[in-house]
Amino acid sequence: MGRASTKKNKTRYQLVREELGLSREKASELLESILPDRIEKIESEKSMPHPDEVLTMAEKYKRPSLCNHYCSTQCPIGQQYVPEVQVKELSSIVLEMLASLNSVSKKKDRLIEITADGKIDTDEIDDFIHIQEELERISITVETLQLWTEKMLANGVIDAEAYRTKKNQ
Repeated sequence: MGRASTKKNKTRYQLVREELGLSREKASELLESILPDRIEKIESEKSMPHPDEVLTMAEKYKRPSLCNHYCSTQCPIGQQYVPEVQVKELSSIVLEMLASLNSVSKKKDRLIEITADGKIDTDEIDDFIHIQEELERISITVETLQLWTEKMLANGVIDAEAYRTKKNQ
């Protein structure tokens, strides 16, 4: 059995593996396609994980949040376009969504005024930016809800077959 890690700044990949109580060797067996020395390189940041490796870890570790972590912090394109999302409790996600929807609902008439002429005048920029930021918060909340759902599906809290059947109707 390998020795326990004492490194203080552990990567997300290492934290998840250790949360599951897996040595690198046991993780390699679970992951099937990633060798222990490759896991060590990823966890020590000597090497960046490949997207397929992250997908495998997310699936086998039952941590879909690893995909968001990779896209938002390690992928050069994702760093620019994908916000990092934290898994939260469902009640917190719903309350954030409702607060953002209420805020945007109050500003919808102003958004119509700003955009009706197809351009944004200098005196409209501040209001437009504020509305755009609120819409971005809604988008992030939707992503958070999606990540929560994926986690519940991966852990069997939501019946995956029933969910996919209903979603595809």
